[in-house]
This record gives sequence, C-alpha cells and structure tokens, in this order.
Amino acid sequence: MAEKKRETFGSKLGFIMATAGSALGLGNIYRFPCEAGANGGAAFVIVYLALALVIGTPLMISEFVIGRNSRSNPVGAFRKLSGGKGTAWPVVGYLGVLCAFLILAFYTTVAGWTLGYLGKSAAGHFAGQDLAAIQRQFSDFTNHPWLPILCQLAFLALTAVVVMRGVKGGIERWSKILMPMLLVIMVVLCVKSLTLSGAREGLEFFFKPDFSKITGKVVLSALGQSFFSLSIGMGALITYGSYLGRRDNMVSSAVSVTLADALVAILAGVIIFPAAFSFGIQPEAGASLAFTTLPLVFQQMTGGYFFCLIFFLLLVIATLTSTISLLEVIVAALTEELRLSRTKAALLGAVGTAVIGVLATMSFRAGSPLHIGAKTVFDLLDQITALYMMPIGGLLIVLFVGWKMKRGDVMDELTSHQTLRPGLRKAILFIIKYIAPVAIAVIFVSQLVG
Repeated sequence: MAEKKRETFGSKLGFIMATAGSALGLGNIYRFPCEAGANGGAAFVIVYLALALVIGTPLMISEFVIGRNSRSNPVGAFRKLSGGKGTAWPVVGYLGVLCAFLILAFYTTVAGWTLGYLGKSAAGHFAGQDLAAIQRQFSDFTNHPWLPILCQLAFLALTAVVVMRGVKGGIERWSKILMPMLLVIMVVLCVKSLTLSGAREGLEFFFKPDFSKITGKVVLSALGQSFFSLSIGMGALITYGSYLGRRDNMVSSAVSVTLADALVAILAGVIIFPAAFSFGIQPEAGASLAFTTLPLVFQQMTGGYFFCLIFFLLLVIATLTSTISLLEVIVAALTEELRLSRTKAALLGAVGTAVIGVLATMSFRAGSPLHIGAKTVFDLLDQITALYMMPIGGLLIVLFVGWKMKRGDVMDELTSHQTLRPGLRKAILFIIKYIAPVAIAVIFVSQLVG
C-alpha cells in the first residue's frame, strides 16, 4: 500500500526534464568552460564527452536502480535493499542526504548572487562601467551586511515553494517550464556570441582538438567534471529514480540526461569561448568570469543590456533546477524516515540549510572570522563534498549495485521488469562492477595526493 501512495513522475519526459535539471547548473554554465579552458580546450571536451557517456551514465543508472527498486529515499533504500536492520549500508544513504544538505547550504550562496545580479543587470548597474568598477561592485555586493543574505534566503524560499507542491505539481511541472526556457536562452546567447569578431578563434579552440594535450591530468579533470555535472553521489539520482515508473526505460532515460547535460555544457562553451577570445579574457577565471568579466563583455556588445539580463536569468534558472533536486533529497528523507508532511519537511530542510548557508555567505566578507585556517566556510563545504563525500558515495553506490544487490533485481530494473530487451545490460553491469569503482578510486586518490 505504501508504494501506491508514493508519488511518481507523470511521464518519462517529466522525469528526464527533472533529472536533467538536477544535473544542469552552475557547473555546466561556467565550471565546464573553465575546466575546458584550463585543460586543452577541444581535447578536454572529447575526453569529457566520452567519459560522461561510458562511465557517468552507468553510475547514474546505478543510482536509478537503487531508487526505483526500493521506492524509497536514499536512507530507506539502502536499508531495504541490504536486508533491513543490523547492516551498515544505510550509512551510505545518510551520507548522500548529508552531502545534499551541505551542497545546498553553500550552493545557495552563489544562487543568491545570481538573483542579486539579475536585479543589478535589470537596473543597468553595469552600463558604462570598466572592469575595476565592476569588480568593486562584486566586492561591495558580497561584503554588504544583509543584501546577499536576503537574496540567498529568497532563492531558498522559492526552491521550497516548488518542492512543497510535490513531484508532479511542483518538481515535474516547473522542470517542464524551466528547462525549455534555459535552452532557448542559451541558444539566443550562442547566436549573439557567434557574431563577435573573435568567434572563429574561440570556436577553433573549443572544437578543434590537439590530442597531444591529453594527459593524465586532463583525463582526471574530465572524469571529475562528469561526476560533478551529473550529480553523482549526492542522493538526488536515487531520490528521483524512486519516482520513476516501473515500465519506463531507465537506461534510455539516463542516456537522455547525459546527452542533455553535455548539450548544455557545449552550448555554454559556445557562449563563453568566442566572447573570451574576442575580448582577451581568460575562460578559466571561475566565479569572477560570471560576475565580473562577462558583465564587462556584455556592455561592449550591441544590445549588451539585454544579453546581460538574459545571461543572469539563465544562471538563475540553471541554479534553481539544481537546488530543487537537492532540497527534494532532504524532503524525501524527512517525510519517509520521520513521517513529516511534505510542507513541514520542506520548511525544516530550508531552515536547516539556511542556517549553514548564511554562515557560508557571511564568510565571504572582508575580515570575517568565519574561517577555518585560510578557508572560508564556503570553501570548506565545497571541498568536503566535492573531494570526499561525492566520490566516496559514488564508489559505495556502484559497489552496492555491482556486488551487494541481488543480480535478479538489478537485471529486472535494467530491463524495466522484463518489458524491454536485455540489450547492453551485460556491458553496463561490467562497467558498474569493475571499471567504475577503479575510475572513482583513481579520482579520489589523485585528489588526496594532488
């Protein structure tokens, strides 16, 4: 009876849109171009696409298998599939929920920046400003006593409102609206970027590979980016997988999400690299690229006000689709483990992440005591989740699916309970059991010793 009462996505398209929205975010819009810019351009892109499809997709499928087979949140999923009480596997579920909580806490810091900068661009604050003036604006904004916190809390409240409305009425409905908007905005910005004088050089750097630039570091960076951008190891894919219909093809869904993720990353590169080469900026500049350099670039374009405005609207949408999935991980755990209502769980999750998130935002202020050593609270949360929790979670997930779960249950999920032909299931299982664990372990060790 419990499974009948549990919500599911209304359609396969809704599931793909929501899951792609979880994967798409700031990591695609400016982290991917930054990584590509620092690791050989087109050579990095080719390695990234190959690894995302061959390694990232089976990892995503592993999380879908756990979620759909258990019909539960990450904690309940590992408890149910590992045999109930007396097993340590639910710790992996708790790790995923905690990872989502910590990521949402510091991610809403940047989310607040995107909302604040959408307002700044709408008010025309960047018009006629040089780079130094725009950099001062960013410093003044992050050091303001209350504005970045207000923007952060507003973004978190917006996220909570969507999640409160449930899977179909909230997450699926808004994903179907936001994802097409995101793609349309990106296409518009791509068209504009391609008209710039240096577009050809930027496109050559991004699409014309120099295979001599492929090194071990490039491969590791590409693999790490694929895990980061596909939301591996943070409980979101298990949670969304638990809402997937029994007869929906999870393999084709995972491939569709990976391709959508790759498409957005490529579009981001087409936006960034022509602009970078046209105006002589460094594409690996990170956050400063989005909040200081690009506003300057837009002001030098024809129609700069409009394109700056829609760029920050793009960042808001991309960030919102990610924060929705992160909060849903927490809400699913609270509703099913503590028997809270969805509204109460969303409010509790939002308030809890706000407490930690505000500390992360305040740690950016000049002279802030919220530092541990030389690191801000934001930096510390980022490193704990990206360098430790996500790779460890991903490793344990593939080990669980490949070696702990009943083989028959895994096969049933891969074939959508025998409604689909076996197809590539043996190849997928081989990657899950042998290749993926080694790949994740290599990344984890390289980050520790790097």
